[in-house]
Amino acid sequence: MAEDANLLRGESSPYLLQHADNPVHWRPWGAEALAEAKAANKPVMLSIGYAACHWCHVMAHESFEDQATADLMNRLFVNIKVDREERPDIDHIYMSALHALGEQGGWPLTMFLTPDGAPFWGGTYFPPEPRWGRPSFRQVLMGVAEAYRTNADPVVKNTAALARFLTNAAAPDPGDMPTPQHLDAVAESYLKVTDPDLGGLRGAPKFPNPPIFRFLWQNAFRTGQQAAFDATHLMLERMSQGGIYDHLGGAYARYSTDAEWLVPHFEKMLYDNAQLLDLLAMAHAHRPDPLYAQRAEETVGWMIRDMTAETIDGRAAFAASEDADSEGEEGRFYVWTEAEVDALLGPASPAFKRAYDVTPAGNWEGHTILRRLVPFGTDADEASLAASRAILFQAREKRIRPGRDDKVLADWNGLAIAALARAAIVFDRPDWLTRAREAFDFILATMSAPDGRIHHALRLGRISAAGLLDDQAAMARAALALHEATGDPTCLDHAIRLADVAELFFSDGHGGFYTTAADATDVPMARPRTAADNATPAANGVLADVLARLFHLTGDLVWRVRAEALLRAFSGDLRALSSMPGLLAATDTLEEAATIVITGDPADPRARALLTTALSSPDPAVVVLRAPTADALPADHPAHGKGGGAPAAYLCRRSVCGLPVSDPAVLAGMLRTR
Repeated sequence: MAEDANLLRGESSPYLLQHADNPVHWRPWGAEALAEAKAANKPVMLSIGYAACHWCHVMAHESFEDQATADLMNRLFVNIKVDREERPDIDHIYMSALHALGEQGGWPLTMFLTPDGAPFWGGTYFPPEPRWGRPSFRQVLMGVAEAYRTNADPVVKNTAALARFLTNAAAPDPGDMPTPQHLDAVAESYLKVTDPDLGGLRGAPKFPNPPIFRFLWQNAFRTGQQAAFDATHLMLERMSQGGIYDHLGGAYARYSTDAEWLVPHFEKMLYDNAQLLDLLAMAHAHRPDPLYAQRAEETVGWMIRDMTAETIDGRAAFAASEDADSEGEEGRFYVWTEAEVDALLGPASPAFKRAYDVTPAGNWEGHTILRRLVPFGTDADEASLAASRAILFQAREKRIRPGRDDKVLADWNGLAIAALARAAIVFDRPDWLTRAREAFDFILATMSAPDGRIHHALRLGRISAAGLLDDQAAMARAALALHEATGDPTCLDHAIRLADVAELFFSDGHGGFYTTAADATDVPMARPRTAADNATPAANGVLADVLARLFHLTGDLVWRVRAEALLRAFSGDLRALSSMPGLLAATDTLEEAATIVITGDPADPRARALLTTALSSPDPAVVVLRAPTADALPADHPAHGKGGGAPAAYLCRRSVCGLPVSDPAVLAGMLRTR
């Protein structure tokens, strides 16, 4: 007999622990909870959210902490709570089902399931009382339970239809390799919806959408399309000066609720800031700007200061997120009044208020969200503003901080490690590269399974979720970024091992890969399989990039064959390619990447200068190899034999290498265009 109690107290996820004292008899996701529903012949009420989710907190306070609502939930349902960051595979299944029902997605995700996990109805946030044309949560609970009890026709039809939809969505649908025409068509469709004045994509809310802009950026090097470069620069500039950026503590919030980047949804996610750091580094390499350099330094400062997770054996990775709420209010930690600023800054206050939009009425609900209104001034002006920011930062540190989700997610850390490796070179910060390697070593040491897989989530020294394709792919790309930045051959070995692990445990048999491993026992319906990017890049797209880079680094055709098979695996429906910018960027990397071979003694300053220039390329489709001796590269590599002698750089593309270049400035010019 199942225990009539909330069973979340034994979990390690901060989000699940936020609900451990609810009067709801929550169960964690798993076969035991579904078996309980089957034995009791009750439907399942599945609630999915994450620790930094504002509306998840709202629904928890309004409904899950309410005894009357909890009594209704406990009587009519078996209630399961899922942390979407810990189990993105489960979230993907049920979010896909919600979309199939014609509903807009979001969190909290509220889905109703049969005891075997089949969805039949759902939504997102439900209010405690009827409002905004939506029924109350208690009305929903009673209506759904009655429909299930009477075997109502919509329940039967929806269950069957959604099962077919999820099965079909995960089914392989291979086609031909994407072509340059496909890449151009997708780029053009994105450029049509960019905001020419405010940056990003048009409208509100405004998300940074890093996978889209990274694709536009890379594709512009192939086509020379200046509009794509301009769109990316404009987005970074507007975001970096807007309220979505934390001008005191660094880092970007998840999105802006308006069209002008002013009012953020204040939560900060590791994955957003990792991807934006990567874009800042490429943009700075393309067009050096003190704004990019400052934002990169501040964002990395936030990662190291506020997002360093638990330390084990002297190493630490990065935590997942910071909450939007503190003291029960969204944004309370971050906003200011004019009186507070005046009291803290004294004579320096007028200049600061002009620069950061501080007014008597405020710019949001009577308070001020700091945003930079004036361009950079003289060194003296900037030093004064920096001193004012430091004073406000120290005062803010005395406030009650938002909650932090300190679990370590391997895939998000992979994004952060790769971004730090690039930024360390571009901004000449070797300490960032050291920190990236530390996080990488932490993941390998504490989150590796005996079979070679990387687990997904860890907290308090405890693994809480098995490895997904995302973890293998992101950590493989991180390994390659470290290999190119440091020359360490063991990092290349790690990348090859993880690519082989993906093939062994996640392959769909048609060139593509499932999100979950073949031996996963708690995934209902069909194993998820997607190449569509979201706020994070899709694992299939990341892995395609890894395979393409392995081909260019090793010259081994097996990697090209596997990369081509993966690219074909998702091209059966050409209309869907616009949702896969990461996969399309990997297509470009496979076909068009420049392999830069640096010869000569690595200790020679001339070789180091060429190496730094190559690694600082603004084009992401550049692969860098060191060849200090003539036999440094494999015999079947197109650049085999190039090595030794005086320091030089060879630019190789499509298996053909150009003449040696000894001047870093000449090499830099060659890398700005194709």
